[in-house]
Amino acid sequence: MESANQTASVTEFILLGLSAHLKLEKTFFVLILLTYLLILLGNGVLVLVTVSDSRLHTPMYFFLGNLSFLDICYTTSSVPLILDSFLTPRKTISFSGCAVQMFLSFAMGATECVLLGMMAFDRYVAICNPLRYPMVMSKAAYVPMAAGSWAAGSAAFMVQTSLAMRLPFCGDNVINHFTCEILAVLKLACADISINVISMGVTNVIFLGVPVLFILVSYIFILTTILRIPSAEGRKKAFSTCSAHLTVVVVFYGTILFMYGKPKSKDPLGADKQDLADKLISLFYGVLTPMLNPIIYSLRNKDVKAAVRNLVSEKHFTW
Repeated sequence: MESANQTASVTEFILLGLSAHLKLEKTFFVLILLTYLLILLGNGVLVLVTVSDSRLHTPMYFFLGNLSFLDICYTTSSVPLILDSFLTPRKTISFSGCAVQMFLSFAMGATECVLLGMMAFDRYVAICNPLRYPMVMSKAAYVPMAAGSWAAGSAAFMVQTSLAMRLPFCGDNVINHFTCEILAVLKLACADISINVISMGVTNVIFLGVPVLFILVSYIFILTTILRIPSAEGRKKAFSTCSAHLTVVVVFYGTILFMYGKPKSKDPLGADKQDLADKLISLFYGVLTPMLNPIIYSLRNKDVKAAVRNLVSEKHFTW
């Protein structure tokens, strides 16, 4: 009963964001707003063309449409809150709002990890077993694969969010972050969080480690198959079908490794600078990959470029 009362007493959290660096807030408001608009435009166009253009009704582009819609959902779960915090003197979020935002951002991130793995499998079958591709990657297979990615990511972080928000918060309610980042929220709990830490570790292994391993093994087989193709033109054509996905994987996991793998400063005098750097890296990580994904796929894919041109010409003709 005491824990329940303590938890109920916290009705909102205060998000620090860049409160200690007010001069940067207006600059970053403009940068993040422009980036967010580019994300909505780029990914929105990709979703539209993959749905409207019959030539893109294939497993690869179905997954691409899901990835683009996912990036829109992921950024929308946090960027409007961040933009509002840059303009509002008192940066607060309700207890329930914090739970919803935490769930959405992490569920979308976990779903993207699984979806990238599914896309790697699609490229593996297309290159290593092209004759069996229509049978293996039929609509009855790739639609449940995409749906399973969404369901798995949502279910896992529903559990994580529930475990986090059931903790008692009886003291400080100030989150040293732009959003309700789960590790920052857990630091505020006045109870043992060992179960949360263990479950987070298991979840990270499942949704980060397993997809990375799956993607790595898939591309080992893909590269082995490509190198066996006798003609240089054939090798180039085969590699071009998976180069965009490989680039997205490198950007996505590369930014994660950079953000969490870099060494922490041991100099107490540089703690403020370290804290600012961590926040900015986290901020740009949240918008970098969603912004780059449509650029990578449109620049390196003739089918997508042709579909976008057709869409633009049709709209122009209609007007």
